[in-house]
Amino acid sequence: MPRFAANLTLLFTEHAFLDRFEAASRAGFTAVEVLFPYEHSPEAIAGRLAAHGLDLVLFNLPPGDWTAGERGLAALPDRFDEMAAGVETALAYALATGCPRLHMMAGLADARDSRAGEAYRRSLRHAAGRLARQGIDLLIEPINRRSMPGYFLDDVDAAAGLVADLRAEGLTNLKLQFDIFHCQILHGDVTTRLARLLALIGHVQVASVPARHEPGTGEVNDAFVFAELDRLGYSGSVGCEYNPRGRTEDGLDWLGACAGRPTTR
Repeated sequence: MPRFAANLTLLFTEHAFLDRFEAASRAGFTAVEVLFPYEHSPEAIAGRLAAHGLDLVLFNLPPGDWTAGERGLAALPDRFDEMAAGVETALAYALATGCPRLHMMAGLADARDSRAGEAYRRSLRHAAGRLARQGIDLLIEPINRRSMPGYFLDDVDAAAGLVADLRAEGLTNLKLQFDIFHCQILHGDVTTRLARLLALIGHVQVASVPARHEPGTGEVNDAFVFAELDRLGYSGSVGCEYNPRGRTEDGLDWLGACAGRPTTR
């Protein structure tokens, strides 16, 4: 089965953020991801990772003013400078923590707007080029508009096509973030897309559909999907980006029942 990474923004919220690293380790995780680490210093996060034997496998670049409703800057034509500054901020965290991949959110914009499309490609070229010099991957993720109304990148196949186009230009560190939850809501046909797009995929995430709770509690046979990832030879992590129905620790039985093994190791 895949190596599972606890999303510490959503899981173990019974604990203060920096204490979630220990909680994840105690629960058996060896990898973690977060949405945004920027409220704490890179050194503080690196220290918790080292203390508890964890790998940080993914976090997001700064998204703009999240509390005001912004969901990324990459497709916003007038925010390029802020986006570029955010790349530098995220890079400092990635280098301090050893994180090998970053996700760039597109933002809220009309996918039919040519100016937004041009801005998005410009942002991806800049960020991927900058991160490539440090051996770090840049990921983009299609997000369904039920969860995030107005999000610019809301089609898995279109996102994959864009990744393929820019990789052909030489941006080989640009990859697709494949979220099973979003793909099922957007299109369905999850495992067929995994097989077709595997060469472009840099990270996978999971949550149940439709409620975004523990895997194995919704309409998708997540155990089958995990087995298919193994069959396809996927060697990366699967981020557990779900909202626990109760205490995180009380809901981890899915790791044995759904993932076919007793622990996350």
